[in-house]
Amino acid sequence: MADDKLLKIEKIQKGTVIDHIPVGRALKVLKILNIDDDIGLTVSIAMHVKSKKLGLKDVIKIEERILDSSELNKIALVAEGATISIVEDYNVIKKFSVKTPDIITGILKCSNPKCITNSGEHVKSSFLLVSKEPLVLKCHYCEREMETEDIIENIQ
Repeated sequence: MADDKLLKIEKIQKGTVIDHIPVGRALKVLKILNIDDDIGLTVSIAMHVKSKKLGLKDVIKIEERILDSSELNKIALVAEGATISIVEDYNVIKKFSVKTPDIITGILKCSNPKCITNSGEHVKSSFLLVSKEPLVLKCHYCEREMETEDIIENIQ
């Protein structure tokens, strides 16, 4: 039977499914969500999954955890367009795509060590979206532009 050859990840009873993650980015998503080997939750990861929309994609299922807006904005920085599904009693109750906001505040550290946001002052970082593809953000204070790898490295 064809079904005998399929390996499936079980449905989750309650939690969050992050789908349509660009291939190879699942581990970066886990890192920015501070999900490591000792979180006490069941986390399922599928990488390099066939996708009609993307060709290949990654998928993450996190049981018993609903992501907040700050976490969703972080995901948008590494996986623009990823689909978020909120699950309760095995049913999707809410589904949407993450989009990089035009202004990103307080979730990213400026890569410029001389920026006022890195000086010990109580100033929240703020970045303006310059470009989505490739991803480029500009610091509101020092005007340093950061691209994808710098952005991922400096997510707080």
